[in-house]
Amino acid sequence: MSRRVLTQADGVLVHPLSYIRAERGWSYQDLVDVIARRAGNMARRREKAWRWEHWGVVPDRETQIALAAELGIRQELIDTQPWPEWLPAGDPIRAEFSWDQPGSMLAIDQALGNAMMDRRGFMRLTGAGLAGFATEWLNVDPVELTSVLRGGRITEDFVSQIEAGMPRLRMLGEAYGGQRSRRLIDAELGMVAEVLEKSSYSVAVAQRLHGLAAELGRLAGYISFDAGLHSAAQRYWVAAVHSAHAAGDRALGANILKSMALQCYDFGDFSGFLAIARTAYEGAGNATPRTVGMLAVRLARAHASVHDDAEAHRLLGVADTYFGQGPRDDDPAWIGYFDEGEFHAQVGMCYLELGNMRQADSRLDKALKGFFTAKPLDHATYLVMRARVQNELGNADQAGDLLHQAVSLIEQAPSRRNVDRLVAVRDRLPDGIRGNDLDQRLSTLTG
Repeated sequence: MSRRVLTQADGVLVHPLSYIRAERGWSYQDLVDVIARRAGNMARRREKAWRWEHWGVVPDRETQIALAAELGIRQELIDTQPWPEWLPAGDPIRAEFSWDQPGSMLAIDQALGNAMMDRRGFMRLTGAGLAGFATEWLNVDPVELTSVLRGGRITEDFVSQIEAGMPRLRMLGEAYGGQRSRRLIDAELGMVAEVLEKSSYSVAVAQRLHGLAAELGRLAGYISFDAGLHSAAQRYWVAAVHSAHAAGDRALGANILKSMALQCYDFGDFSGFLAIARTAYEGAGNATPRTVGMLAVRLARAHASVHDDAEAHRLLGVADTYFGQGPRDDDPAWIGYFDEGEFHAQVGMCYLELGNMRQADSRLDKALKGFFTAKPLDHATYLVMRARVQNELGNADQAGDLLHQAVSLIEQAPSRRNVDRLVAVRDRLPDGIRGNDLDQRLSTLTG
């Protein structure tokens, strides 16, 4: 969890220390005071605690021992678990549900009961537990679903009506993001879960219902992720992977894992990013070419993040070959977002990771030419990323102009991740380029 957190949305607990302070009613000053009383010689400056939470600064061992004693935690945990993993930061994200229909239902129930109230802006499921969850999904075959006679019979026409509403929900997430869309998607997921629990249906209908639950969980997770609610996102995604497994849809499960991999990247866990992106790529089953191309780009970026440039370039070639085959009638509905603009943007992000700014700029330029007019959230993301590239190329004025454009889009489609990215790029610009106008506009976004 070494990623520097640049902003804090209202109510989002951005670090395990934020959770502890909220639980105990401590200010930053209270936190350093209670540690100083035990450590004895620590300077009581509140800025130290702020840096622990927001800049990824790791407190020294004496400070950690003092805090552990205050929290009633054995010192051995400090020796066996790195900072801040030993901190008591609320309930864990459960991932040990059985890989069958009851397990899928229990996972959905856990997500619906907890995700909307989970304000933790940090990952709770990490390391071997997260990688093990992805590997387990890869190696378990779906079991045949059975109907349980508890209510009215659900027909395929009824499921088709629910499926027909999915494009609208995807559009809400892409265009607006934020809590409004998440509440709607959470409610829709609850309705599908209730149908699964209380109705009877055929095996084919059950698979479609579980597929709906998986896609709704993926959407709710991604919107939570974008809003900085990382533990809530993990709750939704764990349930979604189980639902995709119950539906027998390997490609859908791989797409959910792809999002979980990106969360690892945002937190600087590049080995986790690579492990989960590889699992998604290898576990997609008989996926369509466009789906394979999408997963190959994500895996290429993962290899680039660990400086395996040769494999990253090879996978970019694979992605180009598969994506170049064009759309097919049997493409899943959710792959529609991965159009030509998104392909160029994702390849551009990979080149950015590889340090090839010319190629990154060329791809991002192609992506931004008309492909994102209906998707302000993604449009803002790639404007900010191109601003970063332009600044690296020495074009600071152009970078500033791109950031101004991005601010307008973020005002329309609020995004915690986009604000963090934008502030990070702004901080890299020369002082004369930032300008009071840009800083004033940013202040309305960051509070």
